[in-house]
Amino acid sequence: MIAFEVLAGPGEPVAPRRGRLLTPRGCVETPAFMPVGTLATVKALLPEEVEAAGAEMILVNAYHLYLRPGHRLIERFGGIHRFMGWSRPILSDSGGFQVFSLARLVRVDDAGVRFRSHIDGSEHFYTPELAVEVQQALGVDIAMPLDHVVPGGSPEPDARDAAERTLRWFERCRRAAGDLPLFAIVQGGVYPELRRWHARALAALDAPGYAIGGLSVGEPKTEMWRTLELTCAELPASKPRYLMGVGSPEDIVEAVARGVDMFDCVLPTRLGRNGGLFTDDGRVNIRSARFAEAEGPVDPDCDCLTCRRFPAAYLHHLFRNEELLGYRLATIHNLRYLARLIGRIRAAIEQGRFLAFAAEFLARYRPADEAVRLAQREKWLERKARASGP
Repeated sequence: MIAFEVLAGPGEPVAPRRGRLLTPRGCVETPAFMPVGTLATVKALLPEEVEAAGAEMILVNAYHLYLRPGHRLIERFGGIHRFMGWSRPILSDSGGFQVFSLARLVRVDDAGVRFRSHIDGSEHFYTPELAVEVQQALGVDIAMPLDHVVPGGSPEPDARDAAERTLRWFERCRRAAGDLPLFAIVQGGVYPELRRWHARALAALDAPGYAIGGLSVGEPKTEMWRTLELTCAELPASKPRYLMGVGSPEDIVEAVARGVDMFDCVLPTRLGRNGGLFTDDGRVNIRSARFAEAEGPVDPDCDCLTCRRFPAAYLHHLFRNEELLGYRLATIHNLRYLARLIGRIRAAIEQGRFLAFAAEFLARYRPADEAVRLAQREKWLERKARASGP
């Protein structure tokens, strides 16, 4: 089983907090970012490199592992930890998002989802009970129920139908889960009353933790933050809150401000493999000509293997020549950058200076959308001023 304790924070329903998630395979300090190992591997890295970067927990995907190599094969190897050589905690996504985004759907009803595999076209019937069975066979530390995911911007009736089905599926998953810790997933699109209703209904069922799904799927950032804030306000303060699929530095800071404890995203690894690296000034493209003769590291403040050992010009050379080592070094840097950012966030919460930290960070960090950056900066300066008093 798992347990969660809040160690520091203002104590308000929607506020940054510093916590600790306790599992049989070790504790996870929160806020926490979980690197994504979809197919039982964080792409390009050894498990010890992922751990050395600062990760305490990773995510695997039940849908992908169900299709290939198969959950029963992994079970015969002693479970996912032994199969992939990772001894620390693992959280698994049920694969609901992938079923609805990758597979060719045949039918969706309360019984489950009939779909054709995106790999070979084979037909499958994925039920809430099967989603739990797969995760039990994997032997993960925290599981997710099957949820009905609708595209961002879906009409309210479609979002309501999916949220109601997700609630019914959660109750079936919970009955099948036994002692397996199973988080609930809040859906509801960007519709305030629907989100509130779904969060309250799930909170009444007293899950060991709560995931927030259906965000960062194309809606405006302001809509995402508003929806996140009102959702967190309805969830138990004593349980961990997990924002699914979000991992850009600026979004992590914004979400922590609203009381989120856990994150996962493919962004840092995918960006790394494409030459995008995080710094406190924003993302940089290592393929850019300005790095061709750069003697210093990509990020002088970073203590990762990449920045300690190699000049930016070397990474530039590797990417220009499509050398595999470049993908590995960039991935190591991005994972370490997020771990260091999370560490700074925890320290700021403990010291009671998170508002000041967020204002300073967002004033400097340049996301892809400059208009978003400026709006963030003004908002956080205003919050900081209010917190400081007259």
